[in-house]
Amino acid sequence: MKQNGSVCFRVRVIPKGQRTEWAGVMDDGAYKVRLRAVPERGKANEELIRFLAAEFGVARGGIEIVSGAASQNKRVRVAARV
Repeated sequence: MKQNGSVCFRVRVIPKGQRTEWAGVMDDGAYKVRLRAVPERGKANEELIRFLAAEFGVARGGIEIVSGAASQNKRVRVAARV
């Protein structure tokens, strides 16, 4: 979904994977992302932000976890490049 020059989408995070990578699309349309990080003290969230920033070519500050910071199911906003 587009909002004010940014894009929002749902992500299902799978922590403690062998590598950080896209892992497919769920039946409900959420993107699956496998992360190497463990889900403690925000490590998985930080790795997700770094991964998405690199994938979309934006600064880390352009990625925001809108909801689900303490859940595997997250809503993420990616800001448009300026």
